[in-house]
Amino acid sequence: MSRAISVLGATGSIGQNTLDLVARAPEAYRVVALTGGRNIAQLAADTRRFRAEVAVTSEPALLDDLRAALAGSGVEVAAGPQAIAEAAARPADWVMSAIVGFAGLAPGIAALGQGATLALANKESLVAAGALVKATAKAHGARVLPVDSEHSAVFQALVGEDMAAVERIIITASGGAFRDWPLEKLASATPEQAATHPNWDMGQRITIDSASMFNKALEVIETREFFDVDPDRIEVLVHPESLVHALVGFTDGALMAHVGPPDMRHAIGYALHWPDRGHVPVERLDLSRVAQLTFRPADEARWPALRLAREVMHQGGLSGCIFNAAKEIALDAFIARQIGFMDMARVVEETMTAMFTANCHKAAQLTLDTIVETDHLARERAGALVPLACN
Repeated sequence: MSRAISVLGATGSIGQNTLDLVARAPEAYRVVALTGGRNIAQLAADTRRFRAEVAVTSEPALLDDLRAALAGSGVEVAAGPQAIAEAAARPADWVMSAIVGFAGLAPGIAALGQGATLALANKESLVAAGALVKATAKAHGARVLPVDSEHSAVFQALVGEDMAAVERIIITASGGAFRDWPLEKLASATPEQAATHPNWDMGQRITIDSASMFNKALEVIETREFFDVDPDRIEVLVHPESLVHALVGFTDGALMAHVGPPDMRHAIGYALHWPDRGHVPVERLDLSRVAQLTFRPADEARWPALRLAREVMHQGGLSGCIFNAAKEIALDAFIARQIGFMDMARVVEETMTAMFTANCHKAAQLTLDTIVETDHLARERAGALVPLACN
């Protein structure tokens, strides 16, 4: 019997890799919904190829284009954030959450609300609303599986293990485009330079987040939420080869490492086939040809986002929502050349300081409305700081 699946963010790199795996066993899956952004041609082509029941673009202005591209197919077509959430709420066994940014939260909550297994590639959901995501999953008998390569690696290393025996969790970072740049040169880095990753083929925003380590900062917070581990037991190491994705240290001194090629289809495939292991067409490592595996500490002077992530975990409440909202505004401003590369952390830190001082991170009830409101306030605060960041 085929499994009903939906892919939210189908036109991005994670979504395309997910569909690559689905295409290799088409008889095993029935595609319910595909959603995307501005790449209407790709969304329409995949909708036809996989015979999806509904296709949704996040851009209302492109609804007519999507309708035209799918004319005669019989596919239901819609547009806008609410339509994406409604598509996510359609009954499905497994839903890939690969929408980038805070926009992925509401659709993920909607998918959990109908009891689906949520394969979570959207970091912001757990960072901004980890307690709500987990409570929603529990209330509806749903399951959240990690798709980030680091969290998938930890998840796999913990199979059959007792969390009480876990001493530390180490997630690795490639270091991004500027890992070997002189520190004093970072202030002059351009968006084009930051968007070139040495190991991975990703979109512009996530690649820049890799260079600033805001991506890794989000993953540190995610690690706390996914595995309920003390923040002081989470470590980050720079690992340029990107072959060791994470390590788990145990109380007997052992380290369990997950090693594999830098190919997101492994983590996606593990979530797709879980609790079993299926065949995934990734490169098989020949360790005899791996010249070296190198590791070094993550310097917080170079990557202040990591220090800010620890402050978020210390403060709790809605602090992750504030952190993420300010990060997204700062990233937009850097891409638009309104602020410099190192100014991004400054905008985020000043937003956090102001809102923590006003106790905006504390809430009597953690609801989606509360989180959305706090996200809005943090974006306003960060946006007001952007013109001042370079002064």
